[in-house]
Amino acid sequence: MIIGIANDHHGIDVKGKIINYFDEKKISYINYGADYKDNVDYVDYALKLCEEINLGNVDLGILICGTGIGMSIVANKIDGIICAKVSDVREAKLAREHNGANVIAIGESIDDPVSIVESFINSSLSNEDRHIRRREKIARIEESN
Repeated sequence: MIIGIANDHHGIDVKGKIINYFDEKKISYINYGADYKDNVDYVDYALKLCEEINLGNVDLGILICGTGIGMSIVANKIDGIICAKVSDVREAKLAREHNGANVIAIGESIDDPVSIVESFINSSLSNEDRHIRRREKIARIEESN
């Protein structure tokens, strides 16, 4: 599994913590984010990471901006991407298991970003009928647009 990570100028410190975790655990990742604090447009970074998921170059994505909201909005405009803006470990786990999220977005002021990312990447899709049915309904909505 390869994880893509992208951030704007607000997410540099949080990205550093997550990358340190990836390095410690020998988790493969690709950094698509800004590495400097000059003002940049989060839209460009979210788009790049999501395109890389759709190309198959990364399996899951982590987006970081000031609140996580802007990145999640952009990501959810892209076919094939299901992004959840999450704030804690439980939300990250359920976003993956129940909703089939392939991307999460977090804000720069999140308390424990490493635990959130760990929960997300270590969760897998639920095989419960109710979750499968709901994910299929979401897919049909996307296909009809």
